[in-house]
Amino acid sequence: MGRAARDSVAGLPRAFWWLWVSTLVNRLGSFVSTFLAIYLTLERGYSAFFAGLVAALHGLGGVIASVGAGVMTDRLGRRPTLMAAQVSTAASVALLGFVHDPMWIAGAAFLVGLASNASRPAVTAMMADIVRPEDRLRAYSINYWAINLGFAISSTAAGFVAEYSYLAGFLGEAAITLACALLCYFTLPESRPEPAAPSDAGGAPAVGLGTVLRDGRFMGVTGLAFLVALIFTQSSVALPVAMGRAGLSTHDYGMVMAVNGVMIVALQIPVTRLIERRDPRLLLVFSALLAGYGFGLTAFAGSVGFFAVTIAVWTLAEIVNAPTQSGMVVRFSPLHARGRYQGVFSLSWTLSSLVAPLTGGAVIEEFGAGALWAGCAVIGTFAAAGYWLLTRNLPEEGAMDTVYAAGGGSREKRSAPAPQEA
Repeated sequence: MGRAARDSVAGLPRAFWWLWVSTLVNRLGSFVSTFLAIYLTLERGYSAFFAGLVAALHGLGGVIASVGAGVMTDRLGRRPTLMAAQVSTAASVALLGFVHDPMWIAGAAFLVGLASNASRPAVTAMMADIVRPEDRLRAYSINYWAINLGFAISSTAAGFVAEYSYLAGFLGEAAITLACALLCYFTLPESRPEPAAPSDAGGAPAVGLGTVLRDGRFMGVTGLAFLVALIFTQSSVALPVAMGRAGLSTHDYGMVMAVNGVMIVALQIPVTRLIERRDPRLLLVFSALLAGYGFGLTAFAGSVGFFAVTIAVWTLAEIVNAPTQSGMVVRFSPLHARGRYQGVFSLSWTLSSLVAPLTGGAVIEEFGAGALWAGCAVIGTFAAAGYWLLTRNLPEEGAMDTVYAAGGGSREKRSAPAPQEA
């Protein structure tokens, strides 16, 4: 067991581990995402409609940040984008804790969503820069493990903080995020490759945001990722509603959702060891089917135990899907456009956070919860078929790279194979 654990983390560069620590520290301060709706309705006395509107503005900020921060990551660099995102997050979270007027609250929530999501393209692009192609799936998996471990710890601690003072929770998240920014400043080097020479000078062709949006196969795969994310995000709104209608309490919901966090923390790394050499095409097909039919099983659930079983099924899909998708995006990304590609791809999750609450609630009200869960199974099947068709003949690991081998404080630059056309 000890040797397996060592093998799981061996061979990754020091810079990756500092990035991993920053991810863990950052997720330890997740007060706003966990308690925003409760804060607005119980502490401030606003309506559920207003809380939903604020949550939607928070999500809209994330949508805008996904694309804008992706461009910044390529133009300004990974490190400056990451630093700006974290400092801005700390400032906007602190502001949200002090404002009371509805318009100010809505504006501050939008800023928090904008700033807190701006770091994602920078982190994923930096990880692709500093980790060898053959180790990327493992690296993304370990980082995803840190995200969930940090969120699990912060959710528990934040509950106790909220009982004492919501303002303390906001200021605590701001302080932790600022500490994360300082950690990144002192430990993380810039990893952005040197700017490519203009195409008319014989260098790599310029890649703008329009190039990414015209990459048909990549955008198709991003659309499939949106469908899978749409399934997963039903757990935050539709699932508690369905459990409530089944006569179960919020305490029961908290208990069964704990299955998700415990499984990810316990199984993410060992499962990755089993799949890291597998065909990503098969992994994406498998995870889409497992997600769709895992949520589909919810139609038959009526007890805490059965709900827990369904969550265990789709959590396994999440464990397989998340790092596989992150590694797949790198396969599509030209070296000097990693930030843009990662930013556009992250739209699949930020958009799903906007669409899922609206569609899930509407389907339940109009057709019943059973129709929603059956729809999840249909969407999962469609996404699996799409992955099977669109991910044939994927570029090999590192095919889009210019490889940098670090040694003795210097970098040796080697040419990579020409990228395959999508």
